[in-house]
Amino acid sequence: MFVEMAGILHADLDAFYASVEQRDDARLRGRPVIVGSGVVLAASYEAKAFGVRTAMNGRQARQLCPDAVVVQPRMSAYAAASRAVFEVFKQTTPVVEGLSIDEAFLDVRGLWRIDGPPTEIARRLRREVLERVGLPITVGVARTKFLAKVASAVAKPDGLLVVPPDQELAFLHPLAVERLWGVGPVTARKLRDKGLTTVGEVAQLRRRSLAAMLGPAAGNHLYALAHGQDPRPVETGRRRRSIGSQCALGRRERTGDELEAILAALLDRVARRLRSGRRVCHTVVLRLRFGDFTRATRSHTLAEATDETPALLATARLLLRDASALIERKGLTLLGVALSNLDEANAVQLALPIQRCPASSLDTALDTLRDRYGSRAVGRASTLGRRVGQPVPLLPD
Repeated sequence: MFVEMAGILHADLDAFYASVEQRDDARLRGRPVIVGSGVVLAASYEAKAFGVRTAMNGRQARQLCPDAVVVQPRMSAYAAASRAVFEVFKQTTPVVEGLSIDEAFLDVRGLWRIDGPPTEIARRLRREVLERVGLPITVGVARTKFLAKVASAVAKPDGLLVVPPDQELAFLHPLAVERLWGVGPVTARKLRDKGLTTVGEVAQLRRRSLAAMLGPAAGNHLYALAHGQDPRPVETGRRRRSIGSQCALGRRERTGDELEAILAALLDRVARRLRSGRRVCHTVVLRLRFGDFTRATRSHTLAEATDETPALLATARLLLRDASALIERKGLTLLGVALSNLDEANAVQLALPIQRCPASSLDTALDTLRDRYGSRAVGRASTLGRRVGQPVPLLPD
């Protein structure tokens, strides 16, 4: 019987932003490093050992690790490092699916005769990223994307782990339920409340029992993963289905006008990226993080797709006002906006007219000037003097 080989790699740079800082400044090597002061964008493994985590409040992080060196983010340096690493990926195999600026899937199953077995390719990949880019990278090798991603997570930091096809369930089933792709705090709590703490215990349930517990979609999804089933191929040239931007607000209380001004600046940023990519948006998503570290999202799907700032901003403002009572009660520490369910602008135009929102001459002028000269050329008066977050580098769309 033919058994598919373990030929999918999940390559994930270790503590990416912090590793770039340690690479570029020898004084930081071996020391706890925190990137970002108001909110932690990244932490070195030396800082993580003290409990510092990404998205943690900066003050709390410094209390946990008083000796940490706090550095301001250098997004251009991270983007350059990412491009160099992806160049190594593309020279390893033409079948690369980027997930973010610091991780990707690589399919090397067709390279056995040319470059050797997947394990040797993975070793060579790690060596070349370290030698050419100066960064440690962890690689998981497995038969499926899901298992390769789990393998790289288990192997961190700076490791290599291969999951042979005949040992998949032996590797997977002892792991905690949080290792299942898509299991966040809420789902994990539901599973643990039922006494399910490991993947193996989830696998012992019937599919319909999981569906009754979590809903049909989530239940069927977790049932398949718990049995090592993941038929998804590594996809090349896949465009993002959403784009977004966010701003860490710190602990200071913000007025409604301040939040609306920040939201407008974030929306201006993502709408410009939407148009530059010749995309249109169906759904606007608002992301919120509160003073007690809980999170919430609000979303609205438009009747027709659009790429125009006024329509998108009007929707985002309604979502923000809908969450005003929650914000007032719990305090807001992070505000983000995402445009999701994206389509190609030309394809949508063939099917239906793109929504046009009545816009003032000022709105039209702002969009035109930003599209032509860049987001820094002109801005809203309401955002002058306000900090509107660090733009996070993304993969080319």
